[in-house]
Amino acid sequence: ERLIAREGELLRAACPKGARIIALDGSGKAMTSGALAKRLGAWRDEAIGDVALVIGGADGLDRSIVAAADMVLSFGAVTWPHMLMRALVAEQIYRAQQILAGHPYHRS
Repeated sequence: ERLIAREGELLRAACPKGARIIALDGSGKAMTSGALAKRLGAWRDEAIGDVALVIGGADGLDRSIVAAADMVLSFGAVTWPHMLMRALVAEQIYRAQQILAGHPYHRS
């Protein structure tokens, strides 16, 4: 528990001040790519400068981060390896950008 709490402190410190926080956690809401794009687009339109997607370590994400997050997002009930999760998140950010740009890459 001490290690998870310490990791949480380091993750919070790495997030830009004023950023919207998206915690990646199994307890979160599963969303379609279109719904995620819509949420990110709304924050963009509100002139939110930073969004931080927070991925916990092997033992999970500190509960204080999950509780304080602006959104808790789940990529399903299975556990994903940390490095693979980074790639999945990057792809979803790219996909959201393409959806918001009206690119035919994806139908939402």
